[in-house]
Amino acid sequence: MNLSGLHDPLLLLYLGLALDAMFGEMRPLFRHVPHPVVLAGRAIGFFETRLNRPVRGERARRLRGIVTVFVLVGAAAGLGWSIQWVCRISLAGAVAEAVIIGVLLAQRSLYNHVAAVGTALIYGGVVSGRLAVSQIVGRDPESLDGAGIARAAIESLAENFSDGVVAPVFWYLVAGLPGLFAYKMANTLDSMIGHRSERYRAYGWAAARLDDLLNLVPAPITGLLLAVAAIFDREHSGAGALRIMLRDGRKHASPNAGWPEAAMAGALGIALAGPRHYHEGTVGDPYLGDGSPIATPQDINRALNLYFRACAMLSALVLGAFLVRHLMRPG
Repeated sequence: MNLSGLHDPLLLLYLGLALDAMFGEMRPLFRHVPHPVVLAGRAIGFFETRLNRPVRGERARRLRGIVTVFVLVGAAAGLGWSIQWVCRISLAGAVAEAVIIGVLLAQRSLYNHVAAVGTALIYGGVVSGRLAVSQIVGRDPESLDGAGIARAAIESLAENFSDGVVAPVFWYLVAGLPGLFAYKMANTLDSMIGHRSERYRAYGWAAARLDDLLNLVPAPITGLLLAVAAIFDREHSGAGALRIMLRDGRKHASPNAGWPEAAMAGALGIALAGPRHYHEGTVGDPYLGDGSPIATPQDINRALNLYFRACAMLSALVLGAFLVRHLMRPG
């Protein structure tokens, strides 16, 4: 294989997925330097403290929010283009690009955080479960009982499979590192300022809308991955996942979260979403799925097993596409 083959985006993406699956957050790598998402958060905080002042009216804050999104997402895309240009000229650059991809994915860290909620529920009860689930969801943990904690963890697993794994993969395939960097900045913007609270309703409007737009395609793809992965395990229902996703995927308050959450609900035979309490208010969504909303730590484990299979299938699809392109061409 020549050097251009080693720089094939499919190969680099597969290596990035493998690195993330093996090493997760790569904490030793960021012991002395900040993680890229941390840097993105600092940049967002810098803009927010200067542009989102309560003394300004809603229109002015919304316009400043649009400027913030335009500048930061554009800067992220430009940085991604520069790094990609440098990486594509050497073998060491190819390795660096694969590592960067792995750093910006969240397969293993998502698995670990959700698994920690199940462990906390089993060994520490509701109090420990609330503390663990508060690390991965934005809702008020004090409003959750044991079933609510388990349900929130499973919902977070499904939604963040889309946001933290499938969407970054999708945008890397579409636009390389510029697409991946732009998406990660947009997603971080949404997580920090894309809320409906009094403080962020106007300023975070553009961030929330852009994140919705960027996930319109990855979200249903995530649901399909979960549905297909469910076929290969007796504990799950692939047909149920697909049926519930198509029936309930649009019922969620988010235009995108409903697809993977409905697929997860159908695969596990439980009900997800439903009314949820956040610090800024209550969301009165209907339940997704036909089963009981009384989720358990065992359901968390079943969801994690399904997630593991879906991640493995995603990696296999990327590797398979690379092999078809490079090793099965005639001549």
